[in-house]
Amino acid sequence: MENKGQVGWVQKLQKRWGVSASQVFIILLVFACTGFTVMFLKKPIVGFFTEGGEKNLLFSIIYYILILPVYNVILLIYGFIFGQFQFFWNFEKRMFSRMFGRNKKRST
Repeated sequence: MENKGQVGWVQKLQKRWGVSASQVFIILLVFACTGFTVMFLKKPIVGFFTEGGEKNLLFSIIYYILILPVYNVILLIYGFIFGQFQFFWNFEKRMFSRMFGRNKKRST
């Protein structure tokens, strides 16, 4: 039983992302589809770069180098398919600016 004072997880995501409840579910669906697609593409992509797709150190290095760009491209593709491209484009820009420290305030 949920307390009346608690906000549900959908409402929290709505507020955080600034979207409607239906968009929250679409966005979560895009993340799920992207994750499954990357999971199914992992072995063939890395297998192309390693002998027979054997999991070794080279496999791990190639996987971690390729996973970020591949995941992000697939995320944008699914975002486009589900009509949420602008949300995911902004999501990507925020993520990369955080990763590369572009939004840090500089002290003068």
